[in-house]
Amino acid sequence: MIYLDTKMMRRDLLSMGFSAKSAGVHMGGSLSLVEIMAVLYGMVMHFDPQNPEAEDRDRLILSKGHGVLCQYAALKQLGLYSDDDLKTCKQNESIISAHPSRNLKHGIEFSSGSLGQGLSLGVGVALSLRKKKLERSPIVYVVMGDGECDEGSVWEAAMAAAQFKLDNLVAIIDRNHLQYDGNTELVIGLENFKDKWESFGWKCINCNGHDENSLKQSFESVHENKPMCVIADTVKGKGISFMENNSSWHNGVLTQKLYEDALKELS
Repeated sequence: MIYLDTKMMRRDLLSMGFSAKSAGVHMGGSLSLVEIMAVLYGMVMHFDPQNPEAEDRDRLILSKGHGVLCQYAALKQLGLYSDDDLKTCKQNESIISAHPSRNLKHGIEFSSGSLGQGLSLGVGVALSLRKKKLERSPIVYVVMGDGECDEGSVWEAAMAAAQFKLDNLVAIIDRNHLQYDGNTELVIGLENFKDKWESFGWKCINCNGHDENSLKQSFESVHENKPMCVIADTVKGKGISFMENNSSWHNGVLTQKLYEDALKELS
């Protein structure tokens, strides 16, 4: 077990955002993921940074690919990226891209970005791993945004996962209540969200997405013969006051002053 420093993760997110300059980055939805990523990589997943391609490793599919800066920040603490890497965010030839690009050496399992596809991919990977009958059965974790659950492909995948009783599949929803077009309940209402997942044959748990103990207990909950969904209640832009619950930071530009102001809040 490795305890990842969530304050450092947020500082690294700001560093990447500032390095991207006028290109801007998806800061709000990356900040809401910090504790989720810290718990997965530090406390829950079977993942050896010294052997990131091990066949029996757990898989993490970041379906909400615009939150990848948070994944880079977590993997940096595991030694798969350096500070110098992060400073090349969104620059030509950089491995720090705006959305995940498959790179197993650096811990990125799958390319993503077009929303609503990750759960379908997760179903396929979970089925494939089951058929391999490895000595240790890997778990597939799919991290999604709440807004992407507007996509019909999510619910097709949810039905398939229940049909095949994929208890090696865990969906995690970053429930920050904001998507590109505004509040999720004003775009296409999701509530009662937990009931929906349960009606599709999943075990479903609500938890505080910024409480590491609550997240760990949820991820480790037993779910025999069915997939599990963890709805993690979060705050978009968590940790930076002027970004919290502010949809304009879905994608934004960090000026020198904003960068310095944000760093002060994390000191």
